[in-house]
Amino acid sequence: MFDLTDFQAQLLQAALYVLASVVVGVILHFVIQLGLKRGNLLKDKTEVKTVTQKLSAPLRWLLILVCVYVVLPQIDFFEETVQHILQLLIIANSIWLIIRSIRVTRLVVMSRYDLSQEDNLQARKVYTQFHMIENILVFITIVLGVGIMLMTFEGIRQIGISLLTSAGIAGIILGFAAQKLIATILAGMQIAITQPIRIDDVVIVEGEWGWIEEITLTFVVVKIWDQRRMVLPTTYFIETPFQNWTRTTSQIMGTVFIETDFFVPFDAIRQEVTRILESTPLWDKRVNVVQVTEAKAQTVEMRVLVSAADSPKAWDLRVLVREKLVEFIRDNYPESLPRTRVEMKDEPNGKPNQALG
Repeated sequence: MFDLTDFQAQLLQAALYVLASVVVGVILHFVIQLGLKRGNLLKDKTEVKTVTQKLSAPLRWLLILVCVYVVLPQIDFFEETVQHILQLLIIANSIWLIIRSIRVTRLVVMSRYDLSQEDNLQARKVYTQFHMIENILVFITIVLGVGIMLMTFEGIRQIGISLLTSAGIAGIILGFAAQKLIATILAGMQIAITQPIRIDDVVIVEGEWGWIEEITLTFVVVKIWDQRRMVLPTTYFIETPFQNWTRTTSQIMGTVFIETDFFVPFDAIRQEVTRILESTPLWDKRVNVVQVTEAKAQTVEMRVLVSAADSPKAWDLRVLVREKLVEFIRDNYPESLPRTRVEMKDEPNGKPNQALG
């Protein structure tokens, strides 16, 4: 039997130790936060506020847990189980803090770039790089953190050591089993480095036209023009040919095809296209071309080539030009609309015959 008075004294001493360590942890957290706010590491107050807010909770709890862990040996009746639990909590909190730090770094860097600008090529490059690097680092941090937590268990550590003796065979088996997953992750890393695609790029994949909406280590989300989403593995953009319309610039050209009769006045069409383009802010004043691209049996095909600052504006501009040209031809040159001609010929027996031309 133990003396209740002594136990109460030990319990009070333990509570004081824990309380003191918590206070020390809170003070350290306050000092670090104050240093971040008054330091010159960041450019403006908005960045400082973002960093301090996002890192405040994980940093505070990590400092408190570390302080409690340091004073724990001074408390006699705490068992190793409590110490082990604190170790796990410190590792888990460290993972939380590292992940928050990675994400805060991306937020601070991206706050200096504006994706909404018309010429946002540099912003899309940086955004894609940091987005992919964030995913990679978060994945590595979680894997390493969980591995370290598992290795704190004696039984699991012994199992791990015994498994190392058969690592060659296990590695071969796992290599065959996970080759697709590994290839997908490596493809994601390759996309982050070489950037064949970037966030907000305009692409044509699987016959669909859309924008790159999200890039992860294992898959890419393409936002189709009609609001559908196409999800493709990252290996698709390494192994399969696709079209990237904004690879080097956000500026883009659009085409409008019009089929008319042979009597259409091409100069009048060119003047009308110029008038349409000059009347709308969608046109960026770079490209204005009207060409006859094909002469078919019954119609001629005209291609109108226009340009815009980005893909959404290019789409709207193409629709506008097509609509206004149809109205112009219908109202001013109705004889130039596509038509089917009928030729009447008399056969030798005197009976009329109809032939379509």
